[in-house]
Amino acid sequence: MNAVARILEWPIEADDAHGLALWTAAEIAAATGGIASGDFAVSGVEIDSRDVIEGDLFFALKGEAMDGHRFVEAAFAKGASAAVVDRPIEGPHVLVNDTSAALELLAEAARERTNARVIGVTGSVGKTGVKEAIFAALDRASRGRAHRSVKSYNNHVGVPLSLARTPAATKFGVFEMGMNHAGEIRGLTSQVRPHVALITTIAPAHIENLGSIEAIADAKAEIFEGLEPGGTAIIPADVAQYGQLRRAAERLGVRIVSFGRSDFADVRLLDAVPAPGGGSLVTAEIRNTEGGDRRLCFTVATPGEHWVVNSLAVIAAVRELGGDLGAAGLALAELEGLKGRGARHRLSVPGGVALLIDESYNANPASMKATLADLGRTVAARRIAVLGAMKELGEHGPAFHAELALPLRAAEVDAVIMVGDEMLPLAGELGKSAATALGKPMSFAHCSSVGEALAALGKLGLQADDAILVKGSNSVGLGAVVAALTQNKD
Repeated sequence: MNAVARILEWPIEADDAHGLALWTAAEIAAATGGIASGDFAVSGVEIDSRDVIEGDLFFALKGEAMDGHRFVEAAFAKGASAAVVDRPIEGPHVLVNDTSAALELLAEAARERTNARVIGVTGSVGKTGVKEAIFAALDRASRGRAHRSVKSYNNHVGVPLSLARTPAATKFGVFEMGMNHAGEIRGLTSQVRPHVALITTIAPAHIENLGSIEAIADAKAEIFEGLEPGGTAIIPADVAQYGQLRRAAERLGVRIVSFGRSDFADVRLLDAVPAPGGGSLVTAEIRNTEGGDRRLCFTVATPGEHWVVNSLAVIAAVRELGGDLGAAGLALAELEGLKGRGARHRLSVPGGVALLIDESYNANPASMKATLADLGRTVAARRIAVLGAMKELGEHGPAFHAELALPLRAAEVDAVIMVGDEMLPLAGELGKSAATALGKPMSFAHCSSVGEALAALGKLGLQADDAILVKGSNSVGLGAVVAALTQNKD
């Protein structure tokens, strides 16, 4: 039997009867309570006119400083099929009272019409990467019928937008949820209504707003409140707040699955060794309450000890969703680092090639330490760290920044370039002893801007076999450092 014949013999499923359009004018009007100007169909949903592609439905959202109605013409010029607006316009549209409320109503309709198995993902560190890995596993096993929130669309606008983009025939939905304050995830999970809710880990991100690590755990645990009846809470076994998370799930009467290195974990790490081509070879045990525990061996392409544990979360999620564990193993073996979250670039430099590790999108104390440890395991002639300030740490910030001196020394970093006033305590700590754990000298420079950091890198001079880590909170703007360096990408 040839390949075409095999494809034609795929089993027909009920969801195959759904139309090809994402939404019709009648469906949008019914969902939002709006009035359609005529008959049309759209293939996508967008809120930024710059990102509109042909066939999109453009939502003209109004914010504190910007009104999306100013960009309706630009959206149509880029190929939008229609717009959702709160005032009459020329061109296909649905007229509503409030465009933001209309987006949430369309998201609600999308969630209501789908029969997909849905997972919500949150956590202080790693939620975007874990979301992408789960999606890759489920998409591989479902004939391309998995859907997920793109980029970091995880807030009060990004979540309904991601839901509204869900095709009716979706088999698996993967949605990321983030927060800066207590109560935010509660609102998001009520929209997503997941069958499985996963917390990657608990760390002091956003502690400035929440006050304590325990409050952060409580805020993350809000994700369990939206679980569908019979749902599953997946929690990290190795964090100090494990008991707190477990009790939050128990109060709701949901199934609980844990993952990690701990002996009691339901998806437990047995062994992890470096893979020949990079990454890790992982052996894990999946416990079955009815007996018949099983072991899995798989490769995780993304380097780092944190990704070893992340992979256990992915395996747990795919199993609870009824996905294919074989496909999950293949997806983990092929997963590459994301832009700003571990992407690796080869740079042409005098005498050869240097490695650039792009972690410029986010930073908190836990992710900083994990990434610096990974840098320390990277074979290199010199290890260089360009570190931006960690935001939203409040009164804890000076101590958390100063504490980075220890992982920098342990990683045998040769040169550190620090950006932002919050990094001054680290500069002071390094000034006490600018040497690594083995006594090797460590140079360091404190910069007030990205431009100064680039100048400091230029003065340092990149060489063959250097490994350069760029990591900081997104608002610091270290993505510009990555952009400047990758102009010379090999």
